Amino acid sequence: MLRGVIYMLIAAFAFSWMNLFAKYLENFHPLQVVFFRAFGTFIFIFPFMLSRKLPIIGKNVFWLSFRGVLSFVSLALYFIVIQRIPLGSAVALRYTAPVFSAVFALIFLKEYVKFWQWIAIAISIAGAFVMKEVDLRIDTLSFTLVILSSILVGGVFTIVRYLGSREHYLTIINYFMVFSIVGSLFFLSKWRMPVGQEWWYVCGIGVFGLFGQVFLTRAFQLADTATVAPIKYMELVYALLLGYFIFGETYGFYPMIGMGLLIFGMLLNLWVKQRG
Repeated sequence: MLRGVIYMLIAAFAFSWMNLFAKYLENFHPLQVVFFRAFGTFIFIFPFMLSRKLPIIGKNVFWLSFRGVLSFVSLALYFIVIQRIPLGSAVALRYTAPVFSAVFALIFLKEYVKFWQWIAIAISIAGAFVMKEVDLRIDTLSFTLVILSSILVGGVFTIVRYLGSREHYLTIINYFMVFSIVGSLFFLSKWRMPVGQEWWYVCGIGVFGLFGQVFLTRAFQLADTATVAPIKYMELVYALLLGYFIFGETYGFYPMIGMGLLIFGMLLNLWVKQRG
């Protein structure tokens, strides 16, 4: 279980940099950014899988495909929101996802959720709505899209946990990349070629997305959903620091209270789970 927690910490750090590069690419259509993210990972994973003769199709085609679709739609919605509101706010609101993953894991995987974990979940939800109400930069459409993205991520977490030892972790990731590449191609008419320094951001979003995806998938294969999913809230801390130092994004007292509730709910959930 400790390895799963460590892997999730690494994943959160990698995804925070991926989010940063996505923010830099806000002049691109969001689905083109999804393509950059997916293709930049695919070109590393697919040749490696072929060289190691790892399964490309897998045994659980339906769940692998369903995971791919959910991940693609969730990522597309998320990149839309990143282009509309501050980075820290987008990250904070999207990481209500462990709330939904805990509920889905209870329903579909029969993973037991304790009373105090439900309290922690309620605190996290309250934090999200506090942020929405007091931060005027978060419009209703962006809030709706990012919460929908979070619900889909919760489903993704649960499917990855279900697949667990049934599939190689690179097979799971590869489905996500393929579905994202194919889905984003439908918006080809909206694209433009990167120029100059934008190529660094395009490469960065693919490379950090790769590391984040690998370590996230392995984390869910090594530990239960309710334990590792909340660790991803560390991405919020990274996002706040990057948003402040790079984009000059600042937050007032009440938005910080909302973020604090999100983090507190995460820590409470983890503490309750660790007490066995």
